[in-house]
Amino acid sequence: MIRREFLAAGIGGLTATLLKAQPHEQFPTEPRKRLSVATYPFRSVIASSRNKTGMSLDEFAGTIVSKFDVRGIEPLSHHFESTEPGYIGKLKQGFDRAGIHVVDIPLDIGVNLCSADASERDEAYTRYAKWVDAAALLGSPSIRVHLPPPPMTPNYIDCSVAGLKRVSGYGEQKNIVVNLENDNPKTEDPFRIVEVIKRVNSPYLRALPDFCNSMMIKDSLEYNNKGLAAMFPHAYNISHVKDEEVDGTKVYRVDVQKIFAIAKQANYHGYFSMEFEGAGDPYEGTKKLLAQSIKYLS
Repeated sequence: MIRREFLAAGIGGLTATLLKAQPHEQFPTEPRKRLSVATYPFRSVIASSRNKTGMSLDEFAGTIVSKFDVRGIEPLSHHFESTEPGYIGKLKQGFDRAGIHVVDIPLDIGVNLCSADASERDEAYTRYAKWVDAAALLGSPSIRVHLPPPPMTPNYIDCSVAGLKRVSGYGEQKNIVVNLENDNPKTEDPFRIVEVIKRVNSPYLRALPDFCNSMMIKDSLEYNNKGLAAMFPHAYNISHVKDEEVDGTKVYRVDVQKIFAIAKQANYHGYFSMEFEGAGDPYEGTKKLLAQSIKYLS
C-alpha cells in the first residue's frame, strides 16, 4: 500500500508539473467571441507618442462593443501611456467597464536581444519583462515581440534563441505567452520564426500568424499559405486577420477563406484579431473583416 501510494503521489506530482508548465487560457468557441479589434489600424485616431491629438486608449476601448459588437481588443504598445502598475490598473478598470478583454499586446519598442553590447541585451530583456508584467496585470494572455533587427550576422539564430529563451522563461513565471509574428519582411520570414520556436522549445514561445504580411517577402499566394501552414501549428492564442496589405503603390491580396481553413486544419483554437491594412476607412475595413471571419468560423 505504501509503495502504491508513493507511486500515485509521484505520478500526480508529475502531472501537476506538466500542467503547470503549459499556458492555461480558456478560449471561447462561439465565432464572434473569438474575434478582436487591433488598435494598430486606428493609429490616426488614438493618441500615442507619434499622435498627440487622438483619443486615449481607454476612450477608444469604450467604443469597441458599440461599433464592432465584439469584446476583444489588441492594444499596440504605442497606445499605452506607461507600463507602470498604477496606469495599467486604471486601464484594466476602464476595459472592465467597457466589457472588453485583451487578447494580446503587440510590442514595437526598439530593443535588440542580439546586440553585441551585453548591457543592451540586458536592457532588451528588462523592457520585455516590464511588458510581461503589464500583460499579467491587464489580463492579457500574451505579448508580441520581434526577432532582433538586422544585420543578419552568422550567429543571428543562436543569439535570437538565447534571448528569447530568457524572455519566454520570464513569461512562463507569469503565465504570459511570448509570440513571434511574420511581420518584418527583412527578418521575420515564417520559416525562420518556426525554426527559432522549435529551438527554444518552450510552450511559452509561440507563433502569431499574420494572414498577409509574408506576401511582402515573396509576392506569392503559395508561399504565403505555406508559411501560414508552418506557423499555425505553433500558434497558441492570436492570429492577425487581413485580406490585403498596401506597400507604397503595391497592393497584396490573400484568400481569407483559404487561410481560415489552414487554421482549422492546424487545430488552432485561439483568437483572431482584425488588423485592417487596406486603403480606406479602418472602421469600415474592420467591420468587413469581422463579417468575413464570422462567416468562415461558423
